[in-house]
Amino acid sequence: MPRMTLAELQSRTLGPSPTADRPKIKVGMSTCGLAAGADGVFDLLETEVKRRALDWHVSRTGCAGMCSMEPLVEVTLPGERAVMFGEVTAELASRLVAACADGTALPADHRVPGIAELARVAGEPVAAEGGPRQYRIVMRNCGVIDPEEIDEYLDRGGYQALAKVLASMSPEQVIEELKVSGLRGRGGAGFPAWLKWSLTRESPGEEHLIVCNGDEGDPGAYMDRSVLEGDPHAVLEGMILGGYVIGAKQGFFYIRAEYPLAIQRIEKAIRQAKASGLLGANILGSDFSFNVEVRLGAGAFVCGEETALIASLEGQRGTPRPRPPYPSVKGLWGQPTMINNVESLANLSQIITRGGKWFSTIGLGNSTGTKVFAVTGKVKHAGLVEIPMGMTLRQVVEGICGGTSSGGPIKAVQTGGPSGGLIPGRELDTPITYEHLQRLGSYMGSGGMIVMDETDDLVELSRFYLGFCVDESCGKCAPCRIGGTQMLRLLDRIASGKGREEDLATIRRLAHAMQKASLCGLGQGAPSPVLSALRYFEPEFRDRLTMGGD
Repeated sequence: MPRMTLAELQSRTLGPSPTADRPKIKVGMSTCGLAAGADGVFDLLETEVKRRALDWHVSRTGCAGMCSMEPLVEVTLPGERAVMFGEVTAELASRLVAACADGTALPADHRVPGIAELARVAGEPVAAEGGPRQYRIVMRNCGVIDPEEIDEYLDRGGYQALAKVLASMSPEQVIEELKVSGLRGRGGAGFPAWLKWSLTRESPGEEHLIVCNGDEGDPGAYMDRSVLEGDPHAVLEGMILGGYVIGAKQGFFYIRAEYPLAIQRIEKAIRQAKASGLLGANILGSDFSFNVEVRLGAGAFVCGEETALIASLEGQRGTPRPRPPYPSVKGLWGQPTMINNVESLANLSQIITRGGKWFSTIGLGNSTGTKVFAVTGKVKHAGLVEIPMGMTLRQVVEGICGGTSSGGPIKAVQTGGPSGGLIPGRELDTPITYEHLQRLGSYMGSGGMIVMDETDDLVELSRFYLGFCVDESCGKCAPCRIGGTQMLRLLDRIASGKGREEDLATIRRLAHAMQKASLCGLGQGAPSPVLSALRYFEPEFRDRLTMGGD
């Protein structure tokens, strides 16, 4: 599309899609869908529509969140409500086309709840409540638009926040809206977003830089990947807004190379934004210029930590460095650098468009807004959910995701990835906030949530997470390098039935030393699953002890 001016973007009419009077078929084609065979379903649908010479609109879309039901296909007939089908096969896809073409009823089998039944979406009419419901801000376009078409993002109000900022808001006013919103970093630490932006803006330097941290590496977590795949322009718009506020001319997406589809789609979004005048020199005819590049990470878990990420971006080995100075003061190439994760940036356009006060009314206490979780493990409906902060663990696991896949009781829920903790089933009525999870010995993390039932061995699970952190440790500091290895050796001995009473005390001493003395969050958080397992499930460890020797 041709380059736009600010006035042209502001005057863009938001309304019905140009294809509203045509039957529409959408196929979920993020990584989860493609892994389940969505590309074959898409090709078959396109072929059938062309063979029958039908004037229909067949398009791809991102992850709707119901990953366990992929491939997902949504059918919308003119004047009717969209109908979602799950686990779509080639045979079912052919039946869908035939039913639409012949004017007969759509098949009754394989129907699943669509987004309208599952979630409220920011800016859309509130549907009748029916049990725990999601509230989609970050995922508002995932499963709705074609992520490779900038016009579909624009038709949903895309880049209107950028237009508003360039037309009438100073950087200080944007920071004030962030402060009012209460948005905290969604990468895990929960640091106030406005404060990071303000500190970076005020730090002296030859240039200011912004980095999107897309190096999500927690086992079972794929929230950031799905947002980059399903709504890349929302993250890119957040980057541009951040660049405007801190006075940056250059930004970087740091994405692990294991996410090829996310990389492909964000690179296409960058090209489209440049062609439209939304990125590059004199954005929308203003004095603001900003460019973005993509850098690939090699998949080291430690590079999710800010200073290790910076080292990797600079072409060095990805190891952390002591802080202070923090990246907001001295970051990439020694310049003030603001690092935000994918989910944090995806919230920004809605906060600017709807106002910080609106965002602050969602959530509980100091945990405002929503949080995206990847719910996996022994759960009936695994996938992505976006919930208002303050919803309980039980409402998510049992209410939204259907409880355990076995139908039995929930033994524990693990949040926060390898650095998080195990929360016992008796604590499921705990609200999901930064503070409540910390009190239970866990934390929010980037958004992994793994469900365990009574068949899970929590001694083995502790060994798995600690082993993961030992393998991913950069080895730079002794507390993490040596402490993690020694803890793992003791856990191996306990798991083999040869543990001794004093091993439990030694594990606790090593864990506390690692938490206090490790250089970065990997070493500081590595003992958390072990400590929380001992806190709530110590009898399982004691059952493995013996009074004998090695």
